[in-house]
Amino acid sequence: MTRTRLIAFLMAGASAIYAAFAIARAWTLFTSGDALAMGMGVAIVAIPVLGVWLIWRELSFGLDMQQMGRLVGRADRLPVDDLPKTASGRVQRDAADARFLQVQHEVEQEPQDWMNWYLLAIAYDDARDRKRARATMRHARLLWRMH
Repeated sequence: MTRTRLIAFLMAGASAIYAAFAIARAWTLFTSGDALAMGMGVAIVAIPVLGVWLIWRELSFGLDMQQMGRLVGRADRLPVDDLPKTASGRVQRDAADARFLQVQHEVEQEPQDWMNWYLLAIAYDDARDRKRARATMRHARLLWRMH
């Protein structure tokens, strides 16, 4: 297990423990009978529960991306890291744009192939468009789950 993955799971565990303590404290407020205390109990529960849900959503997304990446690799479809890079190590914009157009064409040819969408997300990321890369990866995930 990578260090980053371990830290993510430790943080998720810590958040779950915090949520359990918060729920226990909220229960005391709920059972007090005082309307203000009951309202505070709702707030005490809502915030950690929302946090745990958000953490779970991100961990689930990351685990699915990892599994999808393995499948794309097994299909021998992962892009070769051969694009020219800037001095800082980023892919040069014109090379990323050229690869993007190629992958975009493949998506247009087979729009139901989740692997094409996965590769398009990588192309968006190479082109430094993280917002579209993530949205495209979500679409790839949806197709993968339907597959």
